[in-house]
Amino acid sequence: MTGVWVLLGTLAAALAAGAMLAARNGRIRTGKRPERALPAAVAEAIDPAAGVTLVQISTTFCAPCRHTRAVLSILAERTAGLHHVDLDVTQRPEVAEALGVLRTPTTLAFDPGGSELLRIGGVPKAAALLDALRPHLPTSRTFPGK
Repeated sequence: MTGVWVLLGTLAAALAAGAMLAARNGRIRTGKRPERALPAAVAEAIDPAAGVTLVQISTTFCAPCRHTRAVLSILAERTAGLHHVDLDVTQRPEVAEALGVLRTPTTLAFDPGGSELLRIGGVPKAAALLDALRPHLPTSRTFPGK
């Protein structure tokens, strides 16, 4: 009988943890204030000509990273003033550490001056991300027909 209670308790804990992780996936949070300068790889990736640069932090064997790359590259392609860069931190964990990134994929949005506007853990939802970025884009034109 004790084994059944242990099994039910474990199942309930797993369901609660899964629900919590699913709720956090793709959630947009405000950007962090940097305690130190941006890592060189990130500073070089920021496009000063774009209104917003999306820096995707990925690792080599991350399946959701490929999906995130597809979502962000299409969004950047169809949105004026938006630039997307994918940084693989598999061999450069110090970049993720300096940015306070604990999971991949994580997407960081930077203005041309290098200030973090927002961050998303997991696969972003394109419509919600575009709505959050609209005030920071030089023009709000998107090209949905492409």
